[in-house]
Amino acid sequence: MTDQSQAPGPRRSRPPGRRRLTVALLLALSGAVALSGCFATSVAPPPGAAPLRYRDIVFPTTTLTGNLQYGSAPDLSGNPVNLMLDLYQPGGDTATTRPAIVLVHGGSFSGGDKAQYPETDNAAYFAKRGYVTASINYRLLAPGGCTGAGGVTGTCYNAAIQAVHDAQAAVRWLRANALTYRIDTNRIAIGGDSAGAIVATGVAVLANQPGSSGNPGFASDVRGFMSFSGGVPGGVFVDGSSAPGILFSGTADPIVPYQWSFDTAVALTNNHVPAVLETFQGAGHVPVQFLPAVQSQTANFFYQYLDLAHAAP
Repeated sequence: MTDQSQAPGPRRSRPPGRRRLTVALLLALSGAVALSGCFATSVAPPPGAAPLRYRDIVFPTTTLTGNLQYGSAPDLSGNPVNLMLDLYQPGGDTATTRPAIVLVHGGSFSGGDKAQYPETDNAAYFAKRGYVTASINYRLLAPGGCTGAGGVTGTCYNAAIQAVHDAQAAVRWLRANALTYRIDTNRIAIGGDSAGAIVATGVAVLANQPGSSGNPGFASDVRGFMSFSGGVPGGVFVDGSSAPGILFSGTADPIVPYQWSFDTAVALTNNHVPAVLETFQGAGHVPVQFLPAVQSQTANFFYQYLDLAHAAP
């Protein structure tokens, strides 16, 4: 077991959760808030001869351990839901501590699965570069589905917050099982697409509102996040204690408005938190034709903000 002292350092405390969530919901329902700022639009690859661990493919194969339970939480009827993840590791890796990434699938908070594309592709991509990657399922509490177009309903808001709490439990599970899976508890990131991108952003900005989905006593912080067609409306929740983020979004996205990614990037920058937004002009929702660029840019970003130049081995 790994204690909480191995997690990232202290973060600035946040206001009481109930009042903060109420204010954020009002902002989300009313639309984006006015923001200004300047953020990066790309990340240069780290220097070094190939193959460079965490940048290049170092391991040609991965090992998959499926359906590990990382927590439990109630559904809309109060019945417990077992929260499961699939764990991908570099095949033949002997490093004693490795950075880790939690991956969160999309599906409008009404469907989707940890074994779907592009999560499986992303999991293998990063595992072959030396990461431990956990693709997770989470509670789906909006049976009718959700879209960011036209505002956020109370049902969808609650579904998103509870999914964030589940993903935070997955982050804590990695820390709780760090010795077993040889995880560097100071170098954990999160990423996702669509609803999963909203969840990933939420984990990055709500570390001090961890919920109760499992693994108490461990920190919920991440050191960086990736959002593919996500973000949060108006940049709500973002403050100076948020994790750095890289966001990707199409300007013609009809499901999760491009404005959400833009506002999130601006809010991070205004709070002096590193942010990158790569815009896909004219692209729609989760434009997977750009997945290679999303993966390589995310690898570059995580290399920098997880400080992988100084990671083991």
